[in-house]
Amino acid sequence: MSRVISPVSGKPYGLAAVCRAWRLARSGVYRHQRTMLQPQRRGPLGAISDDGLTAAIQGVLAASPFHGEGHRKVWARLRYAGTRTSLRRVLRLMRQNNLLAPTRVGSPRGPRNHDGTIIPDTVDVMWGTDVTTTITGEGQAMVFIAVDHCSAECVGIHAHPQATRFQALEPIRQGVRQRFGGFGKAIARGLAVRHDHGSQYMSHHFQTEIAFLGIKSSPAFLRAPEGNGCAERFIRTLKENLLWVRTFATIEELRQALLAFRETYNTTWLIERHGFLSPAEYCRQQLQPLAQAA
Repeated sequence: MSRVISPVSGKPYGLAAVCRAWRLARSGVYRHQRTMLQPQRRGPLGAISDDGLTAAIQGVLAASPFHGEGHRKVWARLRYAGTRTSLRRVLRLMRQNNLLAPTRVGSPRGPRNHDGTIIPDTVDVMWGTDVTTTITGEGQAMVFIAVDHCSAECVGIHAHPQATRFQALEPIRQGVRQRFGGFGKAIARGLAVRHDHGSQYMSHHFQTEIAFLGIKSSPAFLRAPEGNGCAERFIRTLKENLLWVRTFATIEELRQALLAFRETYNTTWLIERHGFLSPAEYCRQQLQPLAQAA
């Protein structure tokens, strides 16, 4: 109607005049026109079409052993598979096809207790440890973990029916035996362990044993869980990819599944700040120059 020629003026009526006569909002007309038209992507189409790239993205998500991987890791896995495209294009297609990982809206934060970083430049300088819970056929089980703050590698993981100071030490013992080649006095000198103020970690037995190993105790700030953020982030990954998606008849079955998950995580989980390398690969690259020098 807006393009019809007026017999009086000899000009089109125009959208504004038609909307005034019909008492319609022009914004509603424009919005309706946008929904009727398919948006065209600017720039070159690339070597693969949007439909083909969407199928490749769905294949990556289906083949990944993890749940909730974001567009950055999908983009990195596509590059490893030989499909080169832009990060923003992957984000656009995943958003259009409802393939993005669900996110949670954060709450407003007050002033921070510290403005530094908890990530050192080299491995085996600081480990983070924490505990979470899950349910098995034998009842509640406690899951203790330890991760390297630099490489994000899981150095120890353990499950037990009780959350005692002795069980809290098991992931640390695993990591010390694996990374330092044994278990003895001052064998892990130079390492610090970040932990919260839980009774297991603040107990005399826990503090005495890590001191015997040469490990420095590094408690997080009170009411500042981000100080132990590396361990907290690993626990989130562990829950989303194992504890929340599988059931376990016994605690021993859970323990075996945790050990298998540690291997899968260390070798295939991609860390963006490491250039999308797995924790084990990044650790290998860090330790390779030291091994050559020795």
